[in-house]
Amino acid sequence: MTKSNNKKTALVRGRATKKKLPRWVVVTAVVLVVLVAIGAVIASPFLTATASKDATLYLRRGTTNAQAADSLAACVSPEFAAKVIDLIDMTGGDLSSRQGAFNIKEGESALSVATKLRRGAPDEVKITINNIRTKRQLAALMGKKLMMNKDDMLKALNDAELCRSLEKDTNNVTGLFLADTYQFLWDVEPAKLLETMKKHSDNFWTSERKEKAQKLGLTPDEVIALAAIVEGETAKADEKGKVARLYINRLKQHIKLQADPTVKFALGNFALRRLRLADTRVESPWNTYYVDGLPPGPICIPEKSSVDAVLDAPEHNYIYMCAKEDFSGYHNFAVSYSEHEANAKRYQNALNERNIMR
Repeated sequence: MTKSNNKKTALVRGRATKKKLPRWVVVTAVVLVVLVAIGAVIASPFLTATASKDATLYLRRGTTNAQAADSLAACVSPEFAAKVIDLIDMTGGDLSSRQGAFNIKEGESALSVATKLRRGAPDEVKITINNIRTKRQLAALMGKKLMMNKDDMLKALNDAELCRSLEKDTNNVTGLFLADTYQFLWDVEPAKLLETMKKHSDNFWTSERKEKAQKLGLTPDEVIALAAIVEGETAKADEKGKVARLYINRLKQHIKLQADPTVKFALGNFALRRLRLADTRVESPWNTYYVDGLPPGPICIPEKSSVDAVLDAPEHNYIYMCAKEDFSGYHNFAVSYSEHEANAKRYQNALNERNIMR
């Protein structure tokens, strides 16, 4: 055999030794490619469908997938809701055991939302507390923002035993709250909410703040009660400390505080612009014309800055104050009663000129 023939034989043998892939492997690979392609086509609408705006979906236990679809349609869009619930249905998901608030972000995909609703942790609800004067108003706010009933929240605020466990009583329990934004799970129970606020309160009352209160001869609860009066008297941040010191001076001299905002609280009429003598005589523990010292609790939920204004109140000798006759929101301060009478007369005349009787 020649060399050339030997080479040809070797090449033929080399080609003959290559193994062909089994038919089933080839078929399987083709099927997989086809399935992936089909899956991509099916999944595409769910991956490309996105929320058109920010929204929050609230689910209660027992909510059916269909009911969830209606709620999602209302807060985002029917088309997006259909994609989300179709995905949940296709994967055998059941939302009836889910409860809580679920935030949806603009641009979030239907697949992401479906996954969150099926097994994601519920989001916390942000609640901003400001301009709250009474327990009823506080309970109404919580009932509006959270799953709880406002009457259940009010019941918790009036529960003497629960308040004692929080180192408060039913008069000063609102002192656990300060004007701010807080976060709670949507289905939080009233008692648990108050326990959470106790932690916030404990964190706020640092050793430094407690020491300042002690130097003033006040407890933290008394500081908050005074801060609420200060806030009721003035909205001017640069005047709060001055007002606070005036009341501290009166407390130290055992003079009735005679704070008009406490009369309005006792009467339950916060729109009054002009008090009458009969108003100041209302027999209520909240009326500081009637009782000595501070009221039994805060007459509003004050801002943190108002609390700090009390704690850092600058020294002065004023014991009288009256709203300025220019209605600027500021006050005239006085050391003597005669000076105060002159200030009060100017303000009363200004009220008369504007025909403000109440």
